[in-house]
Amino acid sequence: QVQLVESGGGLVQAGDSLRLSCAASGRTFSSYAMGWFRQAPGKEREFVASVNWRGASTFYADSVKGRFTISRDNAKNTVYLQMNSLKPEDTAVYYCALSYVRYASGSQRDYEHWGQGTQVTVSS
Repeated sequence: QVQLVESGGGLVQAGDSLRLSCAASGRTFSSYAMGWFRQAPGKEREFVASVNWRGASTFYADSVKGRFTISRDNAKNTVYLQMNSLKPEDTAVYYCALSYVRYASGSQRDYEHWGQGTQVTVSS
């Protein structure tokens, strides 16, 4: 059974940084892409960033490009999301997800396992 556990969320001020982590277990983590998604109150869940199975290719939503960096450590079965220059509009619950494809996909349909989420709140 696949388990994804996010950590690193919290309350920060605009302009601050946070690093989210997602530890995976129960499946060959290194064979598949990983992604981060987020859901703000009253909004649908949206794509944030993804990384391919080797960590060599990444894909970002326009809203976070240049501020967020996704990376993975296959030896530790962990994916990270470094978030810099945070804005109040980044406030959301952030979810990591494990795909069944190898490329860095931005489509939620390509992800079959999801974590419980971690709250990120950015105050102005």
